[in-house]
Amino acid sequence: MDRLIKYLSKTTAFQGDLDYKLVRASMVIIYFFFGYQKWFDYEAQGLIPFFTHGPLISWMYPVFGIKGSSYFLGVSEWLFGGLLFAGFWNKKVSVLGSLGSVLTFITTVTIIPFMPDGWAPSAGGFPAMVGNVAFLMKDVVLLAVSFYLLKQDVARASVATELATETA
Repeated sequence: MDRLIKYLSKTTAFQGDLDYKLVRASMVIIYFFFGYQKWFDYEAQGLIPFFTHGPLISWMYPVFGIKGSSYFLGVSEWLFGGLLFAGFWNKKVSVLGSLGSVLTFITTVTIIPFMPDGWAPSAGGFPAMVGNVAFLMKDVVLLAVSFYLLKQDVARASVATELATETA
């Protein structure tokens, strides 16, 4: 095992910031596809249980309606995905995208405790998740990924700001 670890640690993939770039690229792809879905009626209808049980988004449904709420989410997802994409080149913009991503997944994770019929009674209820709760559980990981990006982006933007101040 030690030889494997030593070998892997010397490979190019483990030398640079490939992990950071892969995480950023995967989030851009996720935001693109999830944002795209929001423009179609099947998705707007599928979001009704989330809007009606989400403590941080329940206001959207009465304010914007079904389609308007779906469009709002789609625009938000494309905005945050676009900011994350721009973050490949602009460190400060990437902070905004990552922060938006963190807020997005805080919002979706808070729906989990309020989603009805989310735990399979046939398996004893909690922690046997089903349906919308099972779907939302991926957001726990996406929240952690978003926080990782935010931490990296703040550190990188901070270094860039310090370097710009020293050279000015």
